Amino acid sequence: MADLLTSLINQNLIALKPYESARRLFSGGQDWLNANESPYANRYQVDSDRFNRYPSCQPEAVVTAYAQYAGVDTSELIVTRGADEGIELLIRTFCTPGQDNILICPPTYGMYAISAETCDIGIKKAPLNADFSLDMDAICATDNVNLVFICAPNNPTGTTVDAADLTRVLEHFADSALVVVDEAYIEFDKQNSWADKLAQYPNLVILRTLSKAFALAGLRCGFTLANRNVIDALMKVIAPYPIAEPVAQIAEQALSAEGQTQVALQVDFINREKQALAEALSELGDIELVGDTRANFVLFKTAQSAQLMEYLVSQGMLIRDQSKQMNLQHCLRATVGNEEQNLRLRKLITEFFNQSGASA
Repeated sequence: MADLLTSLINQNLIALKPYESARRLFSGGQDWLNANESPYANRYQVDSDRFNRYPSCQPEAVVTAYAQYAGVDTSELIVTRGADEGIELLIRTFCTPGQDNILICPPTYGMYAISAETCDIGIKKAPLNADFSLDMDAICATDNVNLVFICAPNNPTGTTVDAADLTRVLEHFADSALVVVDEAYIEFDKQNSWADKLAQYPNLVILRTLSKAFALAGLRCGFTLANRNVIDALMKVIAPYPIAEPVAQIAEQALSAEGQTQVALQVDFINREKQALAEALSELGDIELVGDTRANFVLFKTAQSAQLMEYLVSQGMLIRDQSKQMNLQHCLRATVGNEEQNLRLRKLITEFFNQSGASA
């Protein structure tokens, strides 16, 4: 059987390593601060009367509600199974396997590269500068790419993208590539959204999700915002029933006026807790804050990252080791949890440095 699979598998998949999601890396634990999830679990009602019917490909109520929320026309939006499906759809629609390339700016979200590799699409890289800003010279010197992926706010650095730099990227690739701005964390940095620029830049594409601020990571519901011609092309590739009926019902409730008010209050709380956590961590041991805090996590560096990570896991506190990412050696990322979780994280890190003899 192994020989059969070896002979049949796509050659570009043989060396591919699956994306190391937080759930794949660690199971169990008491506090999950490793996947940038919301600490909230909001309540929703589901009506099962329509479960015997196939769902709409693009649920009208969800499309309309999110279009109003994002300030775009319903023709400029497609609902997907999380933003991850949006990434894959863009690659499958606008890149030819074995021929075309995408451009990424590491350190950044890993699924851009994984999706490209899965589809046998080349990956070109323009690493971020030391301050995690875009390396504009490297980006503009890169040719023969169909998609440019820019995460803003960026995961895992928590940094935003300078508006002038993004404008230059859009203009530079105006006639050659789509520029995909991943705004998965935009509710935590809402003043820097580019959703109102779709008409101005026809090659601009925006990825959104309900996983972060809307506290619906388990729902797998995302959105791709773009020029109508881009959306029409994506509709040729998307699965016939991408959004399950329960998902559509819950998404509609989450996007109601009441749901949006709830999200705004929860984002305000997370932002306050994030600043308190960042300030507290900066005073512990040899910890140095890294990047910025424009998302729902804090990235920090310590020479004892491996030992600290091991200690936290042993105590059921799960955060994310980012040391394998480009230019993030000895860096750890902690999602902002509820008040109790954030206090426990600080307490455990304090205990670790006290036990290791480092100053705290």
